Amino acid sequence: MRRLLRGRSARLVVALLGAVAVSAVGTPAQANPIDQSLTPSREYSGILPTPLGDPFYTPPPEFESRPPGTVLASRPSSGGLTLYPLTSTELLLRSTDAKGRPVPVVATLLMPTTPWPGPGPRPLVSFNAAIDSLGHRCAPSYELRGPLSAKLWAAQIPLSKGYAVLVPDHQGPRQAYGAGVMAGHAVLDAIRAVVGTPEFGLRPDTPTVVTGYSGGAIASGWAAQLAPEYAPELNLVGAAFGGVPADFGLLLDTMNGRNLASGVFLAATLGLAREYPEMLGLMNDNGWRLAQIGKDLCMSAEEFGGVVAPIPVQVFTDVAAPTDSTVIKEILAANRMGAAAPKVPVFLYHASHDPWVPLAGAENLYADWCRAGTPVDFQVHIGEHFLVGLSGIPGANAWIDDRFAGRPVTPGCTRLG
Repeated sequence: MRRLLRGRSARLVVALLGAVAVSAVGTPAQANPIDQSLTPSREYSGILPTPLGDPFYTPPPEFESRPPGTVLASRPSSGGLTLYPLTSTELLLRSTDAKGRPVPVVATLLMPTTPWPGPGPRPLVSFNAAIDSLGHRCAPSYELRGPLSAKLWAAQIPLSKGYAVLVPDHQGPRQAYGAGVMAGHAVLDAIRAVVGTPEFGLRPDTPTVVTGYSGGAIASGWAAQLAPEYAPELNLVGAAFGGVPADFGLLLDTMNGRNLASGVFLAATLGLAREYPEMLGLMNDNGWRLAQIGKDLCMSAEEFGGVVAPIPVQVFTDVAAPTDSTVIKEILAANRMGAAAPKVPVFLYHASHDPWVPLAGAENLYADWCRAGTPVDFQVHIGEHFLVGLSGIPGANAWIDDRFAGRPVTPGCTRLG
């Protein structure tokens, strides 16, 4: 069995080298990936994403003493190709990581230039894109500088209604994909930054909804459940998200070494290890090779690795049962959504036959939040993960419109499908 795993891990290294070649076009020169594979270093700094070399991302001295949500720097951004006239502003702000330490976070504010026609302040949608990647060049703020971005097209819907749209780099400065607390803090602090800065055209009482799908649902759900204690001053009026990986423990049976999603699962494992370095003590040489070769991969390259060599995470440790270790159990528990509950209504949707993100995770989250008194509208759509990522958009946006219009929600919890 170990010989089989060694052979599969060798194929993964080959796959990752190919993925690096695919993703390296236009990226800065890096260390030779073959050398990294043969003699992997065990330095934490070696598994972090390659810096972009832009001084904008360097926070000023003593930024740690500033309150969460403080704007540290701002500059105009192109905002990508859009159908509606707007101004785009890129922000560097102070946030908090999963362990309570100050960190800088980037977000992009898209503000329509047309006057808001409705009563009260212009609403704000925190559009939490599914980043699902490990490199800085995969982050929304970087992609939005180009003329085309897959992360922007769905934001056209709220922009068409005159809503301001905030797009945070919710994985934080380490691109900690999968780290829910980091993502929730980043979203809430980005909202704080834009509603607390009058020059951006918003107000502290701006009604706000958080929304996202899949990886973006991680950020949205965590922001909603952390808000009552972390950012109670925000006028959060709802959360609408779908395809949520609410419990990573369930993904071990659906993504780990089984299909193209296995590459994404390994990326999330590395993302968590960046935020929780105590995981690194469980990694063998194969784990360090993976972390160093794949540290800048975007989602398409991760999927490539999963197609060529769907390798289980157990290959990258010499611990007999890593998921039974105290370290891993504590990290999985800390990143399981549902231990706390939002104080605002939630629109939750999921695919009936999702082969990667089990419906059971959304069912459990629905039950947890309903028991805690959160009004949840849970809709199960026929289809699989990517199809429902599209079919769920109209319902989610109609629900967001209702929240901004002040229409009452149905009391209690409802489930459809």
